[in-house]
Amino acid sequence: MSQTTSSEPAAGPLPYPARMHKTSIATVCLAGTLEEKMRASAEAGFDGIEVFEPDLVASPLSPEQVRELAEELGLTLDLYQPFRDLEGVPEEQFKQNLRRLEAKFQLMRRLGVDVILLCSNVGTATSWEDPVAVEQLGRAADLAAGYGIRIAYEALAWGRFVNTYEHAWSLVKQADRPNLGICLDSFHILSRRGDVTGFRDIPGEKIFFVQMADAPIMLLDVLSWSRHHRNFPGEGGFDLVTFMRELYATGYTGPVSLEVFSDIYRQTESVRTAREAMRSLRWLDDAQAGDAPSHPTGWDFTEVRAAEPADLAEVLIQLGFEDRGRHRTKDVRLYSAGAARVVTNDRAEAPLEHAGGSVIASVGLQVPDPRGTADHARELHYPKAWRANRADEMVLRGVQAPDGTEVFLAPTSSAAPQWVGEYGTGTEGVGEGDGLILGIDHVNLAQPWQWFEEGVLFYRSLFGLAAQVSNDVASPQGLVRSEVMRTPDGAVRIPLNLIPHGLDPGRSAGSRSVSGHVDRDELRLKAAYPQHVAFLATDAIEVARRARGRGLRMLPVPSNYYEDLAGRFELDEDFLAEMQQNDVMYDRDEGGEFLHFYTRTVGTVFFEVVERRSGYDGYGAGSAPVRLAAQYDLDRH
Repeated sequence: MSQTTSSEPAAGPLPYPARMHKTSIATVCLAGTLEEKMRASAEAGFDGIEVFEPDLVASPLSPEQVRELAEELGLTLDLYQPFRDLEGVPEEQFKQNLRRLEAKFQLMRRLGVDVILLCSNVGTATSWEDPVAVEQLGRAADLAAGYGIRIAYEALAWGRFVNTYEHAWSLVKQADRPNLGICLDSFHILSRRGDVTGFRDIPGEKIFFVQMADAPIMLLDVLSWSRHHRNFPGEGGFDLVTFMRELYATGYTGPVSLEVFSDIYRQTESVRTAREAMRSLRWLDDAQAGDAPSHPTGWDFTEVRAAEPADLAEVLIQLGFEDRGRHRTKDVRLYSAGAARVVTNDRAEAPLEHAGGSVIASVGLQVPDPRGTADHARELHYPKAWRANRADEMVLRGVQAPDGTEVFLAPTSSAAPQWVGEYGTGTEGVGEGDGLILGIDHVNLAQPWQWFEEGVLFYRSLFGLAAQVSNDVASPQGLVRSEVMRTPDGAVRIPLNLIPHGLDPGRSAGSRSVSGHVDRDELRLKAAYPQHVAFLATDAIEVARRARGRGLRMLPVPSNYYEDLAGRFELDEDFLAEMQQNDVMYDRDEGGEFLHFYTRTVGTVFFEVVERRSGYDGYGAGSAPVRLAAQYDLDRH
């Protein structure tokens, strides 16, 4: 007998549905005790929770006390989970399974929970016949009916015989019990590349529960993938928007819950994680309803808080930037070349001095509606970033990213922004722009390991940036994970680099404040890992040649790199020699060519100059291991 059912997709586009009716979160998503998880869920604004059985078993609270605490916090107890390995077994074993199940029903009555999650058998079913499973599911539902309980049957992606929602629905439909339905779990369905258009073959009232999780796209067995690498909606690569639209097309009106197994979230502060989880549902709700945020239209500036501001200024002048002078009221200076503007702090904070590093402290993005974007950030409960202003200075609204980077919002404009006129007081600028640098191409930001996924969600939910497939780049210190967030047109590109755990062996995962504001330890951690700003130029080799003439010390590129280039690409010998002479690197794809070079680091910030020819859209990923090795070698010596 077939284990799956299939159907033709329903015709016609899906209308944007109403907002989700109720939010819930599984306690397994959060760190801490059951009581701490419940309080964090309530504080973050969830309507209810799923009670994960190991959390209850380990809790000193009785089921009655858990029920009372939920009532006190205004939480509903939406689901008890999981119950495993029930169906598809010999009769004697099934009777023992029913005994186990009935004990859970009795417990659920004490808790006040009326839905149980039943996972498809992964261990005890050694042979399979659908009619046997149908009969046993029906008997389980009849037993549950006596306790006023509904069973939500879920196909696990690694289920031994039932591993698709279509097969689970087929069994539930054949069992035909009013209190037997299915649970749809985005991870179990999308990890197997399931066709979600089949949801519309299921009546909404037979979908008893929905669990949501995102995940990075990985070539990994689904069990390991599920247990260690799930994340919240908007932080991975699954198409959850289509999942939700197809779900709502069934008429489903029940809870939308989060069930995320993650090594990171098990080590981070529960209230902060719960707030991140709620943001992810708000993003998903907006996205599936067609209410997407406006994309940034370009870069306004970057600000570097430097431990060595004079050295940083020298590098910028050597690259062809003009010193526009000091701000009339603040200890910052402005350097510009074309539309690229870099603000530098003349005084570093103590954590930077101790770390011997620098930080990309803030970035400015041009957006169609700065006030609207700021309001949206407030709705998502992202902390504000403040810029002190006098009455005659431009107001820049800002928001703080999870890693502590401040993101300021400026109106879209092709001309120099109003705030540029606030510079130049009491100083004479030096350096001459040569017209070769056009603007900022991308800004590479280092992310503390525990907030990497939250950073992805921040730029997606607030600015509508899309995440490209993440890459692992080999370095002398291990693999560096990098994920690029960008606008569809590439006007804004923000590669996020994961700071390796080894750089922070003694740091507590929970030391980040619950409010979301960056603490001194986190600033020190960021200052210990390189970040950079990349400038777009018309001619990278000419920029390098002129910069070298002004005394710039480039990041040295080994001759082996150029020998490898000669073998991989058919390049003119004079062109190759000119690149080697100026430490310029090269890449090519089906779109075009990419030339780029790096400065040495100043503290822990460095600059890159890039030239994109004929539509090249990448970042020279093949050069990254060479760059990382060269930087590591210089740091050692």
